[in-house]
Amino acid sequence: MEKEKLKKIIIENQQFIIDLQIVDREIRIEYAANYVFTGPRRAGKTYLMYQVAKDLVAKSILTPEQILFIGFEDERLMELKAKELDEILDAYFELNSLKPIFFLDEIQNIPGWEKFVRRLADKDYRVYVTGSNANLLSSEIASTLGGRFRMLEIQTLNFKEYLKFNGITLNANFEYGKQKSQIIRHFSAFLQYGGFPELIKFSNKREYLSSIFQKVFYGDILSRYKIKNNQSLRLLIKKIAESVNNETSYNRICNLIQSTGVKCGTATIIEYVGYLEASYLIASVENYKAKFVERESKKKYYFNDVGLLYLFLSDQITKLFENLTYNELYKKYGKNILYYKHNTEVDFYIPDEKILIQSCYNLSEIETRKREIKALTKTLQYIDCKKAYILTYDETEDILIGNNIIQVMPLWKFALQ
Repeated sequence: MEKEKLKKIIIENQQFIIDLQIVDREIRIEYAANYVFTGPRRAGKTYLMYQVAKDLVAKSILTPEQILFIGFEDERLMELKAKELDEILDAYFELNSLKPIFFLDEIQNIPGWEKFVRRLADKDYRVYVTGSNANLLSSEIASTLGGRFRMLEIQTLNFKEYLKFNGITLNANFEYGKQKSQIIRHFSAFLQYGGFPELIKFSNKREYLSSIFQKVFYGDILSRYKIKNNQSLRLLIKKIAESVNNETSYNRICNLIQSTGVKCGTATIIEYVGYLEASYLIASVENYKAKFVERESKKKYYFNDVGLLYLFLSDQITKLFENLTYNELYKKYGKNILYYKHNTEVDFYIPDEKILIQSCYNLSEIETRKREIKALTKTLQYIDCKKAYILTYDETEDILIGNNIIQVMPLWKFALQ
């Protein structure tokens, strides 16, 4: 690898990052730690590295010249091999004698990169790494990097960040003033297209979402796992989309696919669902009250961004709404999100926070209202909860049931708390 080429790339990236205008995301890190940023494709992992680099310069922790950012999808680095990675450091020190901080983007494109990164950390260099999730989250890599790195999952924008990226600063008491209608308009778009950061720039949002899905489908799943029967995989994704907001089992999904004439077995479905989760396309949610075997075999599934579900179910607003509810809860509370099903069913239970949540797009129908309230009321008899919500599109109410208050609240308002 030519050192002059590496020097040019290093300097170009330093200047690019310093000149870049950043809208900060609500993600906080420990600047004394090394990180591997993981998460869905196009969720903003590279953008976060830019943010970190600029923050470090702003806090005078490093100078612009100490930024050593290398993007391994740069076509000029296509021929770079693992044994040549040390040349990056050599090229840097021919430019600068100060100790750099490494920002290595999509480094999984270089087979054998893990040992180089581990050696940097062992020599007390600060290192930030991103990579496509399907290649980066294997147990072997986690083992190689050991305790030297923290894994931080980067999700697509939550609604608060989405407003910020659209240039909206929330006023005090925004829900009572003129700004409310503006927020609801943006929420309506967010409910359809989701929170991929770059989506804001595109007028044809569906086409952009489709390009992300194709990249995940062909690049992260079919190619990586060498799947030859792509028809069964496509049908699996479609059936999971149609099952969003319903408990389903591997056997049921298998039967649905077989009913179309496509051959598949339950073991294959279990394997494929694992691939979809590893690639951050979908996530599974378990029943809090289920026994171990049922927890593993019967689950609810959601897409990790509602925009990708929209590709399959553009006209099913209640499913989109519940999926978006899951997305916002995940970004707010993390992975420990369950549902409750035992004599009654509640959409989401967050045991760490002791919160029960029903997702209901519209409560205007009397039977719907009765059903949602009854489910929460009955469940509150079995578990100790601090708060119970019915999250809607744009309805607000406090419902007193015995000693419990059920808060009816718009999802957009809940997301902005």
